[in-house]
Parts: sequence; C-alpha cells; structure tokens
Amino acid sequence: MNDYQIPAQTRIGHVHLKVSDLQRSIDFYCGLLGFELMMKYGSQAAFISAGGYHHHIGLNTWHSLGSGPAPERAPGLYHTAILYPERKDLAAILQRLLDAKYPNITGASDHGVSEAIYLDDPDSNGVELYWDRPKEFWPVDEVGKLTMFTRQLDIPNLLKELH
Repeated sequence: MNDYQIPAQTRIGHVHLKVSDLQRSIDFYCGLLGFELMMKYGSQAAFISAGGYHHHIGLNTWHSLGSGPAPERAPGLYHTAILYPERKDLAAILQRLLDAKYPNITGASDHGVSEAIYLDDPDSNGVELYWDRPKEFWPVDEVGKLTMFTRQLDIPNLLKELH
C-alpha cells in the first residue's frame, strides 16, 4: 500500500464557512468569541483570526446568502474545533457565553484528552471550543493505547479556573 505519512508538524491552517448573513457571523465570531477581523472581501467574505494570523476562519456568502442552514442529516462539516491554549481560557469563553445568555450551547464533554464546549453558530454550523490536557495526562489502557471517552464535563469545576 501507501507508506507515506504526513509530516508531524502539519496543522489545519484555516476553515472557510458558508454563512447566510456575513455581518451576523462577524458579530458572533468576532463580537462574542473574540476573533479579530483581519479583512473583508467586499460585502461577501471576511477573514478572521486569533493573534494576528492572516486568517483562521473565512466566512463567505458566495453560495449561501440568505439561505437556511445545511441539512443536519447530510454529509458536510460536523463542527469547527477552536483550540484554546489553557483550561482557564476555556473557562473564560464559557463564562462569556453564559453571561451573554447565548442560546445555542449544545453540549459540554470531557474526552479524557480534552475538555470541550459545543455550540452552534448563527447558521447552525457546529463549533467546538476546547483545550487539550497535556499529553502525559491522556488516558491510556494497560498497553499504552489511547482510550478517549465522552463524559459529562464538570462545568462548576471548569469555572473555578476563573477564581
């Protein structure tokens, strides 16, 4: 077969989302989640980032202006995952969502390797906000094989990071 392996330093550079209302999406991703608007491409697209990168997320209305969300039971992007550097950063964005009474939080899970908050953006695109535990704390079985799981996230414990 194929013995090629992608280089270990390879990363996902950005995701580009089809949205129905560009300003509404900018308000969500920049206004609520805190991304920086790097540039707009006319009235049809915007490029946003964390930390001044050219863009981590592209938003466009090229094929989706004014349309409804993609069907839930069809192939497509399940969610965009946004990795926070520290647990306290995840706690801070969760508190921000709670303070804003954001209505589309859909779940919160502990996966052993990470802790995650799930929500939908204004176009029902799935968004995962998470942080990774240090690799030495990842759950493994008796032979050292990774054993991820899904358990309910201890939200009160996460929010203690803020105090």
